[in-house]
Amino acid sequence: MRPDPEQLLADAHVVRLPMVTRFRGVTEREALLLHGPSGWGEFSPFLEYPDAEASAWLAAAIEAAWGGPTPVHRDAIPVNGTLPTVPVDRIAGVLARYDGVRTVKVKVADAAETLADDVARVREVRRILGPEGRIRVDANAGWTIDQAERAAHALAPFDLEYLEQPCATIAELAELRERLHDWDLPIAADESVRKAEDPLAVARAGAADLIVVKVQPLGGVARALQIVAEAGLPAVVSSAIDTSVGLAMGARLAAALPELDYDCGLGTAALLAADVTREPLVPSGGSIPVRPVEPDAALLRQHAAPPEHVAWWHERLRRAWELLP
Repeated sequence: MRPDPEQLLADAHVVRLPMVTRFRGVTEREALLLHGPSGWGEFSPFLEYPDAEASAWLAAAIEAAWGGPTPVHRDAIPVNGTLPTVPVDRIAGVLARYDGVRTVKVKVADAAETLADDVARVREVRRILGPEGRIRVDANAGWTIDQAERAAHALAPFDLEYLEQPCATIAELAELRERLHDWDLPIAADESVRKAEDPLAVARAGAADLIVVKVQPLGGVARALQIVAEAGLPAVVSSAIDTSVGLAMGARLAAALPELDYDCGLGTAALLAADVTREPLVPSGGSIPVRPVEPDAALLRQHAAPPEHVAWWHERLRRAWELLP
């Protein structure tokens, strides 16, 4: 049975966590944590997301806290570091928070920055990682086809692992992939999967070489596994700046995939200045463990959101619940 909103909120906690650097325009991350018979789940769609989109995030939280077990093919998940659009002189400090990672995802195509800024960041990451490290860049659909092609040329000396969502539409991704067909530079689809009405359309169109999957936006582990299986493409499991509760949900998805060819974007607890547990899922030796996370009562109190935000999140949950499939 699906728990009703009052059951969901009976042991719910809304937290506001400070971040070590601005990311996606915010310096604090809010999340609503649910506790059910199977453990803890996280409901943390970004504040600007509409209720219809947020309902998938709620479905994932309910699955985590009230659902059954999922397959486990590995007990640790190799992760990448995630580098926001910080000045070059801050890069080493940010990457130092990702213990042992061999892969870094560099955010690019910020509207306030230039291609030269992106190149400078990637150059510095390559210097820090050395020739054996892996670098992927994420444009969050911020480039046109021509801009993406120019960026690919400008970044070619740094031996990129792949381009993540360089353009917004599937048609643009397909054309860019055709333009780069002689390059050994894969295209990864993120927004074209998690924000699409049909998450399989990008795979059917042959517009991507791999897909990025996030457990909350896709509605839970079971739904994400189905999408990966039907897409028939390699998958990278990533996060949305979750608390360690949400990262544990992502780790369960990564553990359940039969194959895991790429380091996953589940090391983002390193971007939080605080968490809800005394044992956060921060990278250690380049990976995070697959295990449940139990929030600490004192930390939940310490980082509780203001009362008006708690009320806002409760109402948002009720609206999202009405839209659950």
